[in-house]
Amino acid sequence: MEEGSKIILLRLLNNECPGESERKRRNTPELRLSAKFTHFNFKNCTLKAIFDKIVRRKLSNMKKLLIIFFALGLALQMAPQAAAIQARGGKMVKVGISDNNFSNYYYQTAEISATDDFELIDKATGSVICEFLANTIATVELKNGLFDVYMNGKEVANGLKGPIAANSEKGFLYVPNLKRAGKAAIYRGTFELTKTAKDDKFSLINVLDLESYLRGVVPNEMPVSFGLEALKAQTITARNYVLKPRENNYHNFDVCDSVACQVYFGAGTEQSLSDRAIVETENIVAMYDGELILALYSSTAGGHTESYENAFSDPNSKIFPAPPIPYLKGVPDNDKIGKLEKEGDVRRFYQDTPATFDNKSPYFRWAREWEAQELENVLKKTLKTNSPAGFVKPALLNEADFGKLKDIKVIRRGVSGKAMAVQIETDKNTFVVQKELIIRRVFQKSSKPLPSANIIFDLTKDNKGNLEKICITGGGFGHGVGMSQWGAGMMASMGYSYDEILKHYYTGVQTVTAPVTLTNEPNQDTETLVFYTKNKNTVLKIENKFQFTNLTVVINRKQLNLEIAPHPFKLVEVDITPYVHAGRNQITFMLPYTDRHKKSVRIYAELNSDKRNKQ
Repeated sequence: MEEGSKIILLRLLNNECPGESERKRRNTPELRLSAKFTHFNFKNCTLKAIFDKIVRRKLSNMKKLLIIFFALGLALQMAPQAAAIQARGGKMVKVGISDNNFSNYYYQTAEISATDDFELIDKATGSVICEFLANTIATVELKNGLFDVYMNGKEVANGLKGPIAANSEKGFLYVPNLKRAGKAAIYRGTFELTKTAKDDKFSLINVLDLESYLRGVVPNEMPVSFGLEALKAQTITARNYVLKPRENNYHNFDVCDSVACQVYFGAGTEQSLSDRAIVETENIVAMYDGELILALYSSTAGGHTESYENAFSDPNSKIFPAPPIPYLKGVPDNDKIGKLEKEGDVRRFYQDTPATFDNKSPYFRWAREWEAQELENVLKKTLKTNSPAGFVKPALLNEADFGKLKDIKVIRRGVSGKAMAVQIETDKNTFVVQKELIIRRVFQKSSKPLPSANIIFDLTKDNKGNLEKICITGGGFGHGVGMSQWGAGMMASMGYSYDEILKHYYTGVQTVTAPVTLTNEPNQDTETLVFYTKNKNTVLKIENKFQFTNLTVVINRKQLNLEIAPHPFKLVEVDITPYVHAGRNQITFMLPYTDRHKKSVRIYAELNSDKRNKQ
């Protein structure tokens, strides 16, 4: 046994643990083990409670030793089971938990507790560090690249490499003093404390299955008052957000818990209607041309969504505009609107309140106003701050180089009228600001970015041509690409289904069961999915690159033995509508034994299909 482990053991044995708390309630004397037992590697604080009971019983020395060895053996046998973190099946998601201001994701100290008994686990060894009673505060601190653990201020372990996991079998985990939506933040799943690359800080990560994660996202991204079908559309976009591979700025976790990713407030904000939306869209995603879509969404589009390339830069090269994405095309809410690339059309549209799906949003139309000197002072700071990103040209390195503000105008727009490039003229230079997010950040009012870049400028000048006042009229809130959440809410109230909502905002997409890939690897030749549908029209799609000849499909207990014609470069389509129920369905895919030499096959079912081509 290493010297550091001995120190940890002694501290575990002499500090308060669940067994000790129970002993205090019974007014029993404290146990301190003799140093002769310190050569044993005790795995968790629970053992202290075991030894308490042993000593309290007046057993013979020999019997004590026998029980000690039995307890040690039992603990060692159970250690892997105790360390295993159980969760519901399906995709697991790692969510970075931020502070109350959503500004920090990296910690040196964190407090953890739970609504029921919980344990901390050293994932490096798989052993339980300590068990804690409900609502006991465990403090984890990182010092010199190693974790120390405290219980109510008393050290119970030190010098742990980590990562550290927290698990409550029957309760919810929470972080004392952390608030979400004005109440204590509680979480399903487990916590994981993982060091950063420099070992100087750690991430607090909530690890849970995808569907449980969605329960903490959907009602916080969309008001449940928007209705069931809107919530279903939101659920599918949120599910796609996690499943679709994308640029990830966070190395220790998949998604953050703020508006920078998706708003996730944990179990304390779950709602019955959003839960229902999640259940009734289980395993359903949106796809285009056989691939998961990047299901972007924002609060309010302002009546016309924008094409992806006009709002974003390429995630790899950082060049703006980005390459287009075929399903993220700008679409108007009605055919009368058309494209808004000409200045006159844009002005008429954003100074009016046309009949659109999201015109009930408080951000459908808005305005901001500055005195000339006020905006000049703002631009000096914001142009300098945003220059390093590369979308302010020329870069402003010194505020003194800005000069006196003379003119502002939009010089390039997207199909929704969104400003893609704004020219700012001063008596010293002419700056061009590109990309919607940078434009929003540059034109701040009261330190807040513009709600969107769907804007028009109105300038007031004196009789000498000097700027006096600048007014921006705008529409929408957010980047405006993909689904408008307020628009989805209105569409749902008008009787549109979630499928129709998604197909309005994402051009040419299909709603399908999440694709599964069967292989001949052990335990990977069978897959079962549950899905719900109102429209029974369902087509099974099989990507049969490796030319399987047979496939067994069980749909609601009806077995189909499909003979598949080899199409290595074409989807095989099978109409399964006769076997699908309105409501809950279960489908199982099984590879046949006869094709054991083949590699893999990818399968999904297209729901609400207009194509029912029987094989």
